[in-house]
Amino acid sequence: MTAYPTTELPSADTAGRRTDRLAGPAPRPGIFDELSKREIRRAVLSGIAIPGYQVPFGSREMPVARGWGSGGLQVTLSLVGQDTRLKVIDQGEDAGVNASNLRRLVVGHVGCEEETDTREADVIQSRHRIPEQPLHDGQVLVLQVPGAEPLAGIVKSMDEQRRMHAEADYSKMWVRLYEDIVHNGLITNAAGYPVLVEGRYVMTPSPIPRWDVPKLNHSEAVTVLSAGREKRIFAVPPHTRVEPLTFEDRPFEVERTPGAACRLCGSDDTYIVQEPGPDGTFSTWVCSDTDFCRRRRAGDAPEVTALEAALAHTREESTI
Repeated sequence: MTAYPTTELPSADTAGRRTDRLAGPAPRPGIFDELSKREIRRAVLSGIAIPGYQVPFGSREMPVARGWGSGGLQVTLSLVGQDTRLKVIDQGEDAGVNASNLRRLVVGHVGCEEETDTREADVIQSRHRIPEQPLHDGQVLVLQVPGAEPLAGIVKSMDEQRRMHAEADYSKMWVRLYEDIVHNGLITNAAGYPVLVEGRYVMTPSPIPRWDVPKLNHSEAVTVLSAGREKRIFAVPPHTRVEPLTFEDRPFEVERTPGAACRLCGSDDTYIVQEPGPDGTFSTWVCSDTDFCRRRRAGDAPEVTALEAALAHTREESTI
């Protein structure tokens, strides 16, 4: 009888050590484990490889309500490390309640560095805004997304939505925009304006205002959009063509209020919002991006804003 060699099974201790190595470094006490971070990083890489495509992921429970930035928080926790400089803004403001709480949460969990200067930040997590400062190569912009599906208001069936994306059948989206013009004289989408990414997928950005939509076109930074409630991640890699959906006789326009300017820095080329006065009335305007406003008052801001640079790039493309 031939004796065959037997393979000795690893002991429980050896198997446990191998599992620990696969799981990565020991997790810090907190809210997010390393395996969850790995899954989200894989989803982010898939989104970068297919710009505008919605990648499903297993959204975890976060210590914030879904719809209040749980998707962006998970992506940020997955991307930052102890040497990362993190900037968190809410409506363009660093000191907002949402921004302050999320920044405190991430820093307490990861131990990364806090940053308010857009130029020095490695990762920028934002709610509703893209900074006025032009972003540069190596930066990552994380946008919180309340609704990832641009076709949700057009067709209710998720199977039909997936079919339309797979076949690039966006005819109903164009009909919806046309009906908007017929009824209102213009396209009324103010936030989450639909865009076509690299000529393939229609995407809805985070509820950024129209003012910020052109900044996505050929941006030097990586933009990651995450919807925790809908369990979807999608991304726009650097130097990607992002075009707002519009008609030739109805060019895309951003919000402007003639004669309005920031009362602090005097800017009329940035996104400004009204602020309440002592009597509760809204009569004055201020920059939404508080860091850019502060640096412009100090003479430390660029002459050309991110919007102006993006629009100039778009005009150059149209003449080629």
